[in-house]
Amino acid sequence: MSNRVLMLAAVNGFLVVLLGAFGAHGLESILSPERIETWQTGVQYHMFHTLALLGTGLLIEHGGRTKILYGSAQLFLAGNILFSGSLYLLAVTGTSWLGMITPAGGLAYLGGWWLFAMAVWNRE
Repeated sequence: MSNRVLMLAAVNGFLVVLLGAFGAHGLESILSPERIETWQTGVQYHMFHTLALLGTGLLIEHGGRTKILYGSAQLFLAGNILFSGSLYLLAVTGTSWLGMITPAGGLAYLGGWWLFAMAVWNRE
């Protein structure tokens, strides 16, 4: 199971660097500063939670509470899709209703951190 989570971290790491570079070099001359800021917020949270996926996978590999940590990883991934994904789409399209999806991603991130904390709380 750790391999799956570590692979998700690797794929997300690749994507976040690609999307960050695309925003900085491909969109900066096209989008307004406000939309670039929205894009960058997506990239920032995407990177933070890619690192969270990496840490979760490593903890699973070292004998962590697998089911809880796998749930945490799934929520981090869902957060990346819903939170960062909605911000990427909002920045590019300007479609305001996408902003209603972003809080669901934030809740997924919070749930991921909650499960992560539960897994490490009883680790000893």
